[in-house]
Amino acid sequence: MERLTYKKSGVDIAEGDRFVRLISPMLKKTFRPEVMTDIGSFGGLFALGKYKSPVLVSGTDGVGTKLKIAFMTGRHNTVGIDLVAMCVNDIITSGAEPLFFLDYFATGRLSAKKARDVVSGIAKGCREAGCALIGGETAEMPGFYKEEEYDLAGFAVGVVEKKEIIDGSGIRAGDAIIGLASSGLHSNGYSLVRKVLFDSAKMGIDSYVTDLKSTIGEELIRPTRIYAKAVEELRKKVKVAGMAHITGGGIPGNLPRIFSRDLTAVIEKDSWPVPPVFELIGALGGVPAADMKKTFNMGIGYVIVIGQGKVSAALALLKKCGYPAYLIGFMEKGGKGNVRYV
Repeated sequence: MERLTYKKSGVDIAEGDRFVRLISPMLKKTFRPEVMTDIGSFGGLFALGKYKSPVLVSGTDGVGTKLKIAFMTGRHNTVGIDLVAMCVNDIITSGAEPLFFLDYFATGRLSAKKARDVVSGIAKGCREAGCALIGGETAEMPGFYKEEEYDLAGFAVGVVEKKEIIDGSGIRAGDAIIGLASSGLHSNGYSLVRKVLFDSAKMGIDSYVTDLKSTIGEELIRPTRIYAKAVEELRKKVKVAGMAHITGGGIPGNLPRIFSRDLTAVIEKDSWPVPPVFELIGALGGVPAADMKKTFNMGIGYVIVIGQGKVSAALALLKKCGYPAYLIGFMEKGGKGNVRYV
């Protein structure tokens, strides 16, 4: 009778150990002074020191079917940035400072090199967000995933002083709506994107599109923008009434989550440049304009609501920080807590 081992069943513990050795230096570069444990501990310890009345803010997300683009292009060092962005951009809407991040990487057969590339993106995203990559889990599950494929999940924890929580309750009629530019599709709507570009239009991952000034693959793999540092700098100078991360559902699906039902957000349609990738998808797929707005960010990845008198200062500060931003609308009295385009 054949002598079976864990490795013969598809799980290579030695490869897992090699993976940990490969990523340890990357993780340590993300550590903040508050991190109390080293790589390999059963749990990550993080000290809360400077806060008087701390409230923890948590968020979790994945990258979705954008991972298919990583598989198609063979590029795995950017989807980790997407993973961090999708989690961190959520928790900072409460005014939270991102503290630490954990990831979950699952695959059928572990390739230490490929997994290292994924984690390099996660580490880069954490450095950009200012949080520590304090731990994670790598699961090798033979027969569960397609060959060469994997899945990702992320978990972010931040903190905010109780008296400084931003929940949108301070939003009033007349307030200005500022939109921060996205880097493109971010990590939403990829099921529709793949249906339009690959199934309907029969384009290839290496097809060059003049309007995009890149191949389809280069455009679709572009990582999600992380807004943590922009928000941190803005809050030092300007009182913020509310913030929203524009993900699946677009502006109509996300902005109403932060203001009361006796208000309406009025969005001026031509107040920001729409990246050409959205126009390409809409045209090739015959996607109705309303569906485009409800599916994609359409070039605005994050929204901040402030008083009208602070608009000029806010736009100038955001530009200085390297974040293109636009005055895209205002709040008005009445309605049913929805978004109206003009």
